[in-house]
Amino acid sequence: MQISPERMQDVYRVAPELILCATGIFVMLLDPFLRAAWKRALGWISLAGAVGALASLYLVWQHRGVAYGGLIRADDFSIFVHAIVLVVAILATLGSIQYLENERIQRGEFYALLLFATAGMGVLGSAGELITAFLGLEMSSISSYILAGFRRTSLKSNEASMKYFILGSFATAFFLYGIAMVYGATGTTLMTGIQQALGNSPPSSLLALSLAMMFVGLGFKVVAAPFQIYGPDVYEGAPTPVTAVLASGPKAATFALMLRIFYTGFGAAGHLWFWAIWISAVLSMCIGNFAAVTQTNVKRMLAYSSIAHAGYILVAFAASTEVGIAAVLFYLAAYALMKLGAFLVVAHVGGPGERRLEIRDFAGLGTKQPALAACFSLFLLSLLGLPATGGFLGKFYAFQAALDAHIVWLVVIAAINSIVGSYYYLRVIVAMYFWEPQKEFQPIPVTPAIATALVLAAAGIIYLGIFPSRVMHYALLSALSLR
Repeated sequence: MQISPERMQDVYRVAPELILCATGIFVMLLDPFLRAAWKRALGWISLAGAVGALASLYLVWQHRGVAYGGLIRADDFSIFVHAIVLVVAILATLGSIQYLENERIQRGEFYALLLFATAGMGVLGSAGELITAFLGLEMSSISSYILAGFRRTSLKSNEASMKYFILGSFATAFFLYGIAMVYGATGTTLMTGIQQALGNSPPSSLLALSLAMMFVGLGFKVVAAPFQIYGPDVYEGAPTPVTAVLASGPKAATFALMLRIFYTGFGAAGHLWFWAIWISAVLSMCIGNFAAVTQTNVKRMLAYSSIAHAGYILVAFAASTEVGIAAVLFYLAAYALMKLGAFLVVAHVGGPGERRLEIRDFAGLGTKQPALAACFSLFLLSLLGLPATGGFLGKFYAFQAALDAHIVWLVVIAAINSIVGSYYYLRVIVAMYFWEPQKEFQPIPVTPAIATALVLAAAGIIYLGIFPSRVMHYALLSALSLR
């Protein structure tokens, strides 16, 4: 059977998803035939699949266009988002191999679920139609629900999985009802079709309600206030490498989907969603930062920090310009690296059973393991927004886009929140370098896989902080392709 050139073009445009899913299926089929001592090999096979998917983006770039009748859009925007989520998958896989060994849960389904979740994130980033976006959202979410409860002997992990599943199902229902209302109002679920319908007539009350319901569903996925209530509990209870993925990959992919919906589909109805984004940004920054100040558990503190950073991203989102879209994409790239790196350090220091997660457990890390403490300090300082780091330029571009759009008060609130956030980040750094280590402190050797993941994340943050022009230029091209 000969495949037509048009069909082959479609296959090229979904190459990363095909590679990820094929690798995940292969890992699950191979798992029962391997002895326990050989299970680690599944992690390296999964890593090879994720690297292959990243390399296949060159194939996508060569064959950019619309696939499967507009269901998938392979453009610069989707390529940028794919790069973020695939880098997250690669670094998370590197950081998970030893963690699963320590927890005695080295199983192939972990890596397969991680690959399937990444494939779902890729679909979210390239969806040109709402039902396709829903399928990608479910593909990513269902895998994440299971991954959150992968430490089956831990009550916190079981609670995290159940809470994530129940509340996530409600959020999914809101999103799906919103899609149904869009179809009822416009007769289409294609982004371009919605754009044309709004160009021909002003938005109806049904469309306004549909947009609100979709925002509820997607706001839950990016852990933005007032839909953030589940976030700290799920992030704390899930295995820490899984938390690293949840805090970076799905957030980037869902924000990408929000950009497609709000700018491509509902771009002509900006007056309907501007204030919702504005209020959510303020609530996310204030709730995230002020709650993080009170935390003594580092993992939970970083969970609240994720809520605050969703607010900073929404500041650029509210600008409603190509520069604002580019700022969102740049911020997502920097955020994914610094948040993933921070959680991988927490996973390593926490040790078997994740018993060492309090701030006092990090005391003396600067003298016992100076390289690890230096990496963690870099990630925290980037989250704070220190110059010469990717986090600083992420905030700078976001705030500048908002100022250019004359959203001054939102930038003022964001700047105040950044000052509040500096307290809890610096508190951990002070503990690592100026507090006396506990007597029972026994440093855990850093394996080559974890060291590689941390070095790559740290190098990416420094590169984005010192040489941002190339990434920002491609982010601008991605923003232009979104229109």
